[in-house]
Amino acid sequence: MSQNSVAPEFREALKVLPSFDGLSDQNLAATRKAFIAAIRNVPVIEHPDVTIEEHHVPGPPGAPDVPVVVYRPTGEHPNAPALVYIHSGGIVSGTPEVDDARCKQLVSELGLVIFSVDYRLAPEAPYPAAIEDCYAVLKWVHEQSTHLEIDRNRLVIGGDSAGGGLTACLALLARDRAEVKVLFQLLIYPMLDDRTGTTVMPSPEMGQYIWTRSANHYAWNAYLGKAPGSTGVSEYASAFRAADLAGLPPAYIGVGSLDLFLDEDLEYARRLMAAGVATEVCVIPGAYHVFDVFIPDAPLSIRFRQSYFSALKRALSI
Repeated sequence: MSQNSVAPEFREALKVLPSFDGLSDQNLAATRKAFIAAIRNVPVIEHPDVTIEEHHVPGPPGAPDVPVVVYRPTGEHPNAPALVYIHSGGIVSGTPEVDDARCKQLVSELGLVIFSVDYRLAPEAPYPAAIEDCYAVLKWVHEQSTHLEIDRNRLVIGGDSAGGGLTACLALLARDRAEVKVLFQLLIYPMLDDRTGTTVMPSPEMGQYIWTRSANHYAWNAYLGKAPGSTGVSEYASAFRAADLAGLPPAYIGVGSLDLFLDEDLEYARRLMAAGVATEVCVIPGAYHVFDVFIPDAPLSIRFRQSYFSALKRALSI
């Protein structure tokens, strides 16, 4: 496939970026290590105005505690807004470290407190482990808001890639369990539909780089414990399966035009709007999956970041 459709500022990086193509049980451990190593090679901006702590939150019934990385602005910030963040990695890889740079910048610029969830990964812990871990953290943040010095009336959820998909599922779960009020959902190129690349085929232009059809099939199979595209997949596993999107919190959905998830993300946005959910959409031309993580200083990455930072500011009245 020619790289001509890739924006010029993203082409050079393709020579060194990791690919999840061909992901399997046999190479999963090596892929996990390669993903973290690639993240660590990205130049980082220091944020001395952000403090980082690690906590362990009581897990779902019968499950272990959930590790959480907490990012706070330095100094006194009582009643700050809060974001429960869910990292990327296809639900089969990654830790909060992969979104460390994003979380630090959000805290530095917006003054919120972030709780980044180190949820259990598939295939070792298939559905519903990851989503229940995320819900346990959301509920804990809500219940402990006074102790945590955050404003539970300004509690938002967000994530990217697999974390974006889990965020969409978390919004559905929070709506249906009616224990926690979520103000806003930030969905950054979210992984929403288990059928993509299996029973639903996007254009060949999409999903050529980083996160491919084969990677998507492996990850969904590992998480669901059955073939993606099967009948009976829960909406709390694959948010796109939800029949009713009414009553969900306002949303932001951002994605690249070459991302495997483009079609599912745009259709989910359309369905949210049709259900009366205020939804903002941003599509970055010539961008593949997680483009902004690995080329953060590219003009289009900066435009993308400004887009969802602005959406969060509006949602949180900052």
